[in-house]
Amino acid sequence: MNTFWWVALVAVVLLALVAAVVDGRGRSDRGPRSRRPAGASRTRPPSRPSRPSSRPSGPAGRGDGRTPRAGEVWWADVPYEDGPGSKDRPCLVLSVRGRGRGGTALVAKITSKHHEERPGVIALPEGTVGDRQGRQSFLETDELREVRLAAFRRRVGTVDAALWERVRGLGAG
Repeated sequence: MNTFWWVALVAVVLLALVAAVVDGRGRSDRGPRSRRPAGASRTRPPSRPSRPSSRPSGPAGRGDGRTPRAGEVWWADVPYEDGPGSKDRPCLVLSVRGRGRGGTALVAKITSKHHEERPGVIALPEGTVGDRQGRQSFLETDELREVRLAAFRRRVGTVDAALWERVRGLGAG
């Protein structure tokens, strides 16, 4: 190989190294957060809500903050509706059955995309899910999920009393 090829090879290796460092820094807590591609299967919300986690006039009352209660919004590993797997997402706890790691909760999932074609979609106030962007979210009441209590990760807060009155009977019976 002549000298030109060696210089080109070194340049490519250096570019790859710089790209790896920049990409790694973007994924760490020290650097700016990058957006995931549209098809990403898991999302990780920030570790802190953008507003206080205790919301006024919630139906859940006072709890220890570690066990989901009816009327609370939590981030949990929610199973997919149409197959195996799950996604870390916000959800509204409708009821809790059992205790400890063996218990389950009935939840309605919360999404940031409004699906007009779906029945029972309720718009939620901005910041309800405790994300840094404070985006508006939508409660999907037409497909409820059973989630293991061990899958609940972070409590965001409680929904307001008016919304709770609208949805408290979901899944009953």
